[in-house]
Amino acid sequence: MFADEVNAAELSKAANGNKSLAAYLKAHLARVHAGDYFAVLGYIQMNAENEASLAVLRHLVRDKKRVGDLFRLRSALLHSTGQAYKGGPNSGVFLQITCDDSVELPVPGQKYSFGIVKAAQARGDFQVLADRGRRSLRVHLGSNLKAGLGTLQAAVQKAL
Repeated sequence: MFADEVNAAELSKAANGNKSLAAYLKAHLARVHAGDYFAVLGYIQMNAENEASLAVLRHLVRDKKRVGDLFRLRSALLHSTGQAYKGGPNSGVFLQITCDDSVELPVPGQKYSFGIVKAAQARGDFQVLADRGRRSLRVHLGSNLKAGLGTLQAAVQKAL
């Protein structure tokens, strides 16, 4: 069994067969303990509105669980902080957020788009977290990012 399958099985068992987003988030957030931090790893378009929505999410968990929180965009995940997530102590609880790109921009001279590159990077980063036994959950918001963030925020509030 692969590490991400172990993580998924652990979450599924903790959710007692309830496959709702709120149930999985509740199971995932129950893994946050004193001394941990909660990290939102965003692979989404960043603008003031989306950043504010993610801040509300982080602060809900931070305030309820009384742990540190942080947010990182995909480009920062490959560098210093990303290395700490993947190689440092197992004190992070990660929520990776992905979405479909609203516009597919082709990579010049290639048969794929930047959206494909971003999705591959997200999958790869998530796999590394899973391989290292990190407590992680990936939520894909689909193509309507604003609605997806609203649904995610409501599910986190319900999960807490």
